[in-house]
Formats: sequence, C-alpha cells, structure tokens
Amino acid sequence: MSSIVTPEMIGPFREKVFAFFRENRRSFPWRETTDRYAIMVSEIMLQQTQAERVIPKYTAWLDRFPDVAALSYAPLRDVLSLWSGLGYNSRGQRLQLCARSIVERYDGIVPATPSELKTLPGIGDYTCRSIPVFADNLDTAAVDTNIRRIIVHELALPEDASKHLIQAVAEELVPKGRSCEWHNALMDYGAMFLTSRRTGIRPLTKQSKFHGSKRWYRGRLLKELVASDQLFLEEVEERYCQCPWGIREIILELVCEGLVEESVNRDGPGRVLKIRE
Repeated sequence: MSSIVTPEMIGPFREKVFAFFRENRRSFPWRETTDRYAIMVSEIMLQQTQAERVIPKYTAWLDRFPDVAALSYAPLRDVLSLWSGLGYNSRGQRLQLCARSIVERYDGIVPATPSELKTLPGIGDYTCRSIPVFADNLDTAAVDTNIRRIIVHELALPEDASKHLIQAVAEELVPKGRSCEWHNALMDYGAMFLTSRRTGIRPLTKQSKFHGSKRWYRGRLLKELVASDQLFLEEVEERYCQCPWGIREIILELVCEGLVEESVNRDGPGRVLKIRE
C-alpha cells in the first residue's frame, strides 16, 4: 500500500463511485458481452470518439465482421468504408492487422493477457489492459483520460503526476473480483459527473482543430478512394492544390502506411490511386 492511498480512503472512494453507478449506469451494447473480439473492437472504436457515435458503427461492424477471421480476410475497402465517420482511418486498418496477427499467431482467438495483447498492432498500454478487464474481469487497472482525471482530483494529486504513479494508484483501487464493474463505474462517473469542465483538469493531449487539418485532408481523400475504383493522381493533385500540408506528401504517407496504392494507369497515360487490395 502506497503512502498516497490508505485503506481508510479506498472504501469510501469505491462506494461513492459505485453509488453513482447504481443510479446513473449507462447502457451500451459492448457492456452486454464478454466476447474478447467484440470488446477489442469497441475499445479501439472508443478511442477519441464519443460513445453515442460508436454504437451504430459497432453494431454494423459486428454484423459485417462477426469474428476475427471475417475481419482478417475482408477487403481493406470494406474495412475503411465501415470505419468512415469514426476518424483516424489508420485505426480501422490496424484493427484488421490485429485480426490477421491473431489468426496467424493465436488461431483466431484474441489473447487474454496484457503482455500478449500489447504485441498486436495498435494496442497500447491502456487497451492491452482494458480488453481483459471488460472481457475477463481481470484484476488490473486500465487508465484512460477519464480515470486519470478522477484519480488526480479525488486523491489531490498534482496534474503532472507521472504515468507510473497514476497506474500504481489505480491498481490499488481496483476491488478484487469486480474489475469490470469498477471500470464501467469509473467511466460513467468521469463522463457524466467528474468531467474535465467540472474539475478543470485537462487531458494530457488535446486534439487540434479538425477541419482543414492534415487529418481532415487524409480523411477526405480516403473517403473518395473508398467510393471509387480509382482516382487519377493528376486530378487529385489539382483538386487539392490548396492543401497547406501538400497533397503529395499526404499521398506518400498513405502509401507508406499501406492504405493506398499508386500505380501506372493501365488504360492510358498518367498514374492512379486506389485503396490497397
């Protein structure tokens, strides 16, 4: 037990959060399953995206890709088409790369331990813990922006407290055998009551303005490519000539990330772009 958290503090803190949860519990489809694949999908979709926006995307995704194998073998165009609207298209691509890795290394079964999960594409410190927390009730702490804010505020920690310290404190707070319920309770407490506006505690990273950003141009171009068999490079460069980031640079990034292919036009002069097969 650390000097920051004492036994006398833990009980009342847990009861306050659970009491709020009993009265204000939100309902989401991913809270009605313990399927590790479905939880993985929801956790990656929920990154930097409001839960209400995720619901229709989540249900449509599982209808189209009901398991790891279905996602693994799907065309990238289908993956990006269903991901459209969630932002950061590369997250959808990495989710498919996760599925392919799981098929190759784990016979299509999403691994259960944080150490194994963290070796998968796009799975970081939070998600490698949150998947087994919500799917398997694993007694570990998954610390996102909401949970970090709660711990900092409730325990009067400095806002620049290290990630290591926050993680250690969060581990002490997890009630054994109730990890899944505890994390759902914390999520609702932070999202509905102990908000950033109420506490004045800001996220460590802040999203920049979206419209006109590099990410906005990437998203627009990918959306066009998903809707078309191919686009002529010359036309794309002309249409996006005002892009302050340089549309050619963005195209090269998408090619390097494996989202887009650039090739010679077989039916005439010039070069064409298309979603990678």
